[in-house]
Amino acid sequence: MISSVNETNPKLYSPLVLAYLGDAVYELLVRNKMVEKANMPVNKLHKNTVAYVCASAQSKAIGLIMDLLSEEEIAIYKRGRNANSSHVPKNADAQEYRRATGFEALFGYLYLQKREDRIQELFEILWEQLS
Repeated sequence: MISSVNETNPKLYSPLVLAYLGDAVYELLVRNKMVEKANMPVNKLHKNTVAYVCASAQSKAIGLIMDLLSEEEIAIYKRGRNANSSHVPKNADAQEYRRATGFEALFGYLYLQKREDRIQELFEILWEQLS
């Protein structure tokens, strides 16, 4: 993955900034898997991707890996989950959205730490269970 964010301590970023970045990281991983699976029309790729990156899917995903997370990773997840977001999308319930935000914050944090190995490890575990 490409990283050009400066070397600032990732713990200094707000959890919503971590989630913003983590959303992109996770979606890129899913998009790569979708393209690997099959060469298909872009609208079908998009629909298949959304099934994995929507709030309900990410809420389910964090539940699948929670027992595998370190104390530090759980703390980052909780910071993201408890962040005060100003809105919840109409197609997600508030609890799912908060859990998804925590999930994204975790991926953003790991990305800023340049822990691509850990990101890939968690993602492969999820992919096996979700696909």
